[in-house]
Amino acid sequence: MMAPSPRDPMENIVVIGSSGHAKVIIDIIRQEGKYHLAGLVDQFRAIDETTLGYGILGGEADLPGLVQRHALQGIIIAIGDNFTRAQVAAQVRMLYPELRFVCAVHPKASVAMGVSLGAGTVVMAGASISACCSVGEFCILNTNCSLDHDSTMEDFSSLAPRTATGGSCRIGAYAAIGIGAVLTHGVEIGEHSVIGAASLVRRSIPALVVAYGTPAQVIRRRSPGDKYL
Repeated sequence: MMAPSPRDPMENIVVIGSSGHAKVIIDIIRQEGKYHLAGLVDQFRAIDETTLGYGILGGEADLPGLVQRHALQGIIIAIGDNFTRAQVAAQVRMLYPELRFVCAVHPKASVAMGVSLGAGTVVMAGASISACCSVGEFCILNTNCSLDHDSTMEDFSSLAPRTATGGSCRIGAYAAIGIGAVLTHGVEIGEHSVIGAASLVRRSIPALVVAYGTPAQVIRRRSPGDKYL
């Protein structure tokens, strides 16, 4: 399929969320210049309140009408908590299954050959994704993080700012790697687990735990949906 002409109109999209995380994604959309941002969707704020000059159009329940009113073609969920982001994605798919989830990749991110990015994933400024990595749906690769070659991020997982992995690592679904944490080569992080900030992970971590330290150790169990941000 041929690339669209620069004269073709940009697709209209909305962002769900309007907090600090949404501000970063709004800036990525503006810098990338790939979509036209029609506004924001946030059920906890009044219509016409603004974030970075973009107005609140309504809540998630208003999406069917907003799709028609603004000729929407795509959507990005700007919610930092992995579990909450999954809940909102499921709600949106139920309300309007034809609405497409789009990716946002900052122009100053590095995405190497052989990388796959799932729908709804966001890649922020300075992030580096090395060759042959697989990134699932609705993932977050935050500012200046690094995912090394042949690594996998499963759906709804996240790397916080300045995290780094060695090659052939696996980040399980819903897992969250905290600010500045480092994973050595071949480490696996289980589903729904959280790695604390500045930790050094030298061995694989099971599912549904909190682990941190140098080297990282399992501190306690956690349940899906437990707050970590």
